Amino acid sequence: MNTTNVAQLLNVSKSTVQRWVKQLDLQMKRNELGHYSFSENDVALLTQVHEQLQAGKNLQEISVISKKRRNGIVKKEEKDHRTIELLKRIDELELRINRKADDVVSYQLLQHRQEMEELQKQITSLNERMSALEATASTLQNFPPPPQDTLLLLDQEIPEKKLKRKSFFTMLFG
Repeated sequence: MNTTNVAQLLNVSKSTVQRWVKQLDLQMKRNELGHYSFSENDVALLTQVHEQLQAGKNLQEISVISKKRRNGIVKKEEKDHRTIELLKRIDELELRINRKADDVVSYQLLQHRQEMEELQKQITSLNERMSALEATASTLQNFPPPPQDTLLLLDQEIPEKKLKRKSFFTMLFG
C-alpha cells in the first residue's frame, strides 16, 4: 500500500503518516521513486500508533511493539590478486622514495660539512696572515720615519692638460 491508502485507512492525512514514520524512526520500505511502500505488518504497526494517540498519549510517549529493523549482511572484503600486487608495488615505491629522500639529505649534509671545513681553513689562513701583518707592523713602528723625499704626494693637485678640440671629421671618422 502507498501512503495515501494507509492515510485513508487510518482516517488521517498523508503528511501525518509520514510524520509518524519519521518521528518514531520506523524503518519502512521505499519504492524506486522514494515513496513509502507499506506491508500488512507496517499497517498494523501504524494502527497501534494511531490507537495510542487516540488514547491520549503524546507522540514521544508512544512505544512501538514491533519496530522493524533492517538486517544487513556485511560482506567480507575479498582481495583479488591484482589488488594485492598493486598494494605491494605501492609499498615498494614508498620505500624507494624514502630511501632516495634519505640519500639526498645525506648528500646535502656532506656538502655542507665540506663547505664548513673550507670556511674554517680560510678563517685559519686569514688569522695567520693577520698575525703576520701585525708582527711586521709592530717591527715597522720601531724604525724612524722615512725622509720626506720618498713620500708620495697624493694630496697635491696635478696640473690638467688642455685637451685639443677635435674637428668635425675626426669625430665622425676617428
